[in-house]
This record gives sequence, structure tokens and C-alpha cells, in this order.
Amino acid sequence: MKKNILFVVNPISGDLDKSSLIETVEEFASINYFNLKVYETSGDNDLSKIQSIYDAFRPERIIVAGGDGTIKMVAEAMEDYDVILGILPAGSANGLSVDLNLPPRIDENLKIAFTNHYIEMDMICINGKKSIHLSDLGLNANLVKNYEQSDVRGFWGYALQAFTTLTESEEPFVATISANNKIVEHTARMIVIANSQKYGTGVIINPNGAMNDGKFELVILKSLDLLLIGKIITGNMPIDSDDIVIISTDKATIKTDYPVNFQIDGEYCGAQSDLEIHILHKQMKIAVP
Repeated sequence: MKKNILFVVNPISGDLDKSSLIETVEEFASINYFNLKVYETSGDNDLSKIQSIYDAFRPERIIVAGGDGTIKMVAEAMEDYDVILGILPAGSANGLSVDLNLPPRIDENLKIAFTNHYIEMDMICINGKKSIHLSDLGLNANLVKNYEQSDVRGFWGYALQAFTTLTESEEPFVATISANNKIVEHTARMIVIANSQKYGTGVIINPNGAMNDGKFELVILKSLDLLLIGKIITGNMPIDSDDIVIISTDKATIKTDYPVNFQIDGEYCGAQSDLEIHILHKQMKIAVP
């Protein structure tokens, strides 16, 4: 008996045409005797539509082609269901895919997405919103905001906005952090709320992060001079530096002295001055190499 597979595609993620990808997935499913149903997201009530398709079709797993935002939306749609998600990276920044060490080639990814084993992955809840990967306050959130407002997409869009963001960066902010029954205060340029290790560019920001350990890390970057940025970008994250503090915990609050730009998994969420954060342990099953 053929196994049912639901294929969820974000047709506009990463500014890439997905028609050839859809054909490749349909061909793979046919050759390997899977019964495939394709759903293309539209931004109009996708979450409940995916739930309705699941209820009627009962797929064994769901394959997702898109960036972190699409993966998170499908994970949220399936939070009350027991189903494995497979990922075909197809966004502007595929941070989760990079962290899961998914290969760049589509044929290798298809085998993993359709048939490989999985991990039970944590998510983070921040002010009631879910994060699967990396969220942050400060400099990178400014970059995400500038990128969303620009017309240039993909790598060059990020590169252009990185330069703009660095030259126009705001003043440092003061953050009061409560975690592990302690209250600390730091002046920071950026605070990362990390469920994993790397940004989509491959830059390691949280060297000790694990996506299934029941904890998240707060990575506090006190200064972001060009020397420190250079070290981080080249993969030499200086974890013993006085400019970086890492707190590992399962819940925390952050209060800032003024509203600071904030993003979750590459989506700009406005300026915030109060964050309530806790871990959601083993929230979703993800196919991995």
C-alpha cells in the first residue's frame, strides 16, 4: 500500500521558481511508490488549510519546501498531530537546514526528507510566539527589518543591508535578564535567543547549542566592533571574550531600557522592551541525515 506524503511548497520563498522542484519531487514520489499531494502556500489561511488537508489525507509525513518561516508555520499547524517533517531548503536564509547539516544537493535531500530517521526538536516560546531557530534583539533584527523593506532579495540583499545596518546602528541598550534564579544587567548591542548554533550564512553564534536538549541559550553581545564581527563571521566565535556572555536556561525574561528591534526566525516583529521566554521540549519531529 502506498504511503501518503503531503508536500507543502512556498512558491515565493527565496525568490526562486519552484516549478522544476515540484516536478522533481513528484517524479521521486512516483518512482518510489509514494502517494503525493502538493499544497502551495498563498499567505491566506495556510495554517488551517494544511490542517484540513491533513485530516482528510492523513499523510505519514509532510515535506516542506521553503525557508524557516514556512517550516515554522507547518510545525505550528501540526502541533497537535504526530507527524514527521522533512525539509527541502528553498528560502532566502535556510538557517534551520544549515544547523541540521542538510546537504546542498536536492537528490540527497529527497532521500533524507522521505525516508531517513528523525530527531524530536525543541521550540522556544517568546511572548506567545514560537521560534524554531534563532531570534534576536538589536543589530541583526535591524538588518532583518531593512531587508524586508528593500527590493533586493537573496544573498546580495542581505549583504547590502548588512552594510547599511552597520553604518546606521542604534545606541547600545541596557537589558535586565532574569534566568536560573538570578537577575543580571548587561549593556548590549545584540541578544540572540538561540535554539541552535548557526545563522543561515553558516556563522556560528551559539557553539554549545543543541536543538533537543530542553534548553535555549541567550547570547549577549556587549560590543560589536568590526574585529569581533570579523571573528564571528570567520567562524572563530570567541566564547571566552569579555564582550560575549552566554546563559543556558529553560526560561527567562528580558527587559530593555527602551524598545529594541526584534526578530523571530527571520521575521521582523517590531520594537520590544519586554520578552517572556520558555522552552517547548520535543515539539516536532524533523527528518535528519
